[in-house]
Amino acid sequence: MSVDVTYRYASTANGTRDPHHGVEFYNKFGTPVYAAGDGVVAFAGPDNKPRYSPWPNYYGNVVVIQHANDLYTLYAHLSKITVEAGKSVAAGEQIGEVGQTGVAIGSHLHFEVRRGNVEDYFSTQNPELWLIPDQDKNGQPFGVIQISAANHQGRLVKRAEYTIQLYADQNQPSGNIYYGVTYSADMLQGEENAAMGDLPAGKYRIVLQYNGQHIERWVEVESGKLTQMLFVVN
Repeated sequence: MSVDVTYRYASTANGTRDPHHGVEFYNKFGTPVYAAGDGVVAFAGPDNKPRYSPWPNYYGNVVVIQHANDLYTLYAHLSKITVEAGKSVAAGEQIGEVGQTGVAIGSHLHFEVRRGNVEDYFSTQNPELWLIPDQDKNGQPFGVIQISAANHQGRLVKRAEYTIQLYADQNQPSGNIYYGVTYSADMLQGEENAAMGDLPAGKYRIVLQYNGQHIERWVEVESGKLTQMLFVVN
């Protein structure tokens, strides 16, 4: 399954929704959900009390797994849970089924990565920087781009727009153009303020627009690898 591109991490769906603390994977009701990595189940059940968000029954049926290095993954809106708190699980082991519980609109899996205090709603990380990339129809893993747009003091800017497009060469576009906006201001927790996965390997033109500036960069995205980009703006 691929990440839903209309509501990426820390985006607001063009200002129509709250900043997103995870990513969505749309699939039919009852589709198996698997652990993203080895760990121990920290919580499994309905979120009747506001433990992982400020609101009760926000995630519905939810599983939280604790991994090494103070890392956690959260799986929400499940129709069925097949593990119990305290159980050790291995990567790829089934932990539940896709559903529509909590505040979900339509059947899908809401997935989060958190680090540190798992009960801190703002301890999330961008899952696209942690998940193993999906593969194209030829079995080749996609690449991921991480963008840091910062001022000369190294502080991440609060809002910038960007486009990403694949080129056959520097004069010939060969793929769709992707539009994005940097993370919502209250989600600037890490070193980056934008990321995009599921990108085929190749040469990309990235244009950042901020405060009247247009900054262009060319970058080579490699299969199955993360490419980090830094833009310094005035």
